Amino acid sequence: MLTLASAFAWNLFPTQIMRAALVPGTAYSPPREPAPDYAQPAAWLARPGLAADPSRWLPAGVSHAAAPQAAIFYVAPSVYYRRTSWNMPIGDRDGRRLLRQYAMSQASALTSAGPVWAPLYRQATLGALLTKSRDADAAIELAYSDVERAFAAFLAAIPPAQPIVLAGHSQGSLLLTRLLARHIAGTPVAQRIVAAYIVGWPVSVEADLPALGLAACRAPGQARCILSWQSFANPADPSQVREIFDGSPSFTGKPRKGTHMLCTNPLTGAPDTKAPRSANLGALVPNASQEGGVLVPGAVPAACSPAGVLLIGDAPDGFTGFVMPGGNYHMFDYALFWANVRADVQARTHALVAER
Repeated sequence: MLTLASAFAWNLFPTQIMRAALVPGTAYSPPREPAPDYAQPAAWLARPGLAADPSRWLPAGVSHAAAPQAAIFYVAPSVYYRRTSWNMPIGDRDGRRLLRQYAMSQASALTSAGPVWAPLYRQATLGALLTKSRDADAAIELAYSDVERAFAAFLAAIPPAQPIVLAGHSQGSLLLTRLLARHIAGTPVAQRIVAAYIVGWPVSVEADLPALGLAACRAPGQARCILSWQSFANPADPSQVREIFDGSPSFTGKPRKGTHMLCTNPLTGAPDTKAPRSANLGALVPNASQEGGVLVPGAVPAACSPAGVLLIGDAPDGFTGFVMPGGNYHMFDYALFWANVRADVQARTHALVAER
């Protein structure tokens, strides 16, 4: 009876339960540890020259690109769930383990275009993304300050004309939208952007895109544009995502409520489209340790819904244990379409290089 009651409550009030479990109960205070020094290799999860770079992992049957042309700036998702502090310490053991897993399942797909630079940053705890308060804002702003400094170090380390791929997931995508709006839009760097993969975080077509300096990607092989999707299986209920979307401020100052969420279909490279499972070149089905996996072609279809989320049909085999309320396959947004993302970023990089 208790199990049944708990499941019933979870289905009815998932957001409230998550807030109670994850939002810190103490006032925000700045971390005592010093800010990461991005001139040092130790401040990076992945970058050229690291002895143990998880983004360099590839599944069986896939080889490294022969002549990569871009540099990838990847911001990892939320991996810190504790209520004891508002920001994750850089040395948090559980966080570092999860970051490694995400670099292997997400950033590895991008290496067809070039090497990955992924900063370790003092990310906000997950609860900060579920509430509206000055404490939460301060935690997210601290995380952003690390990402902005890391991007400056990244720019200083790569050739001045090299194409750039921006990619993130969840909190990482949120911080990348701030980086685009505050630091990149309208600058010469914007002309070097191959694409921005703002995955696992909602973007408003009307209220956000005009301030980000890049249009939505309309076709495969297009450069200087933004892609975004959020994966849901049947029966899909994106109300939790919509609540966050509607209640958060936009980058233009216009209300997000009533606007359209950008949905790019990773199987077609275009928005508001659908594709059968046969178009899926390979989903990265994780192994038991969640570190790596095997590619399975034709694993899932994909169709953008009128609500602006990506529908993947019935629950796919092999992707279990980490599904969020409403059939949200948030943690697998890249893995479900790993091979298609790899082909997509390579094609967009070639397009920008040819154009320039």
